[in-house]
Amino acid sequence: MVTAGQQLQTPVRSHDQRLEALKRANEVRVARARLKQGLRAGDARVADVLLDPPVYVLTAKVFDMLLAVPKLGRVKASRALYQCRISQSKTVGGLSERQRAELVTLLERPR
Repeated sequence: MVTAGQQLQTPVRSHDQRLEALKRANEVRVARARLKQGLRAGDARVADVLLDPPVYVLTAKVFDMLLAVPKLGRVKASRALYQCRISQSKTVGGLSERQRAELVTLLERPR
């Protein structure tokens, strides 16, 4: 247990471990960027991403994924999350089954 006078220290990592972590983080960023491009181009569906998310999307914010959808800007994305009682800071992996289903249903309705 940490008391008031103590600070938590980050674990000591070797140079190779830091490089490996940077490499993995970069791979995740590239994969997410490709997915967002696919969403913008219509090659991917946000419903598929929300219902069966790839591993690299689990830590991404739902709001960021929604912003990549055509005709769904900040206001509409915020409104959709509000209607489904989902925080804008919620990650895709942190969504409950109810939240996933409700958001997909809302997004698939004709606008």
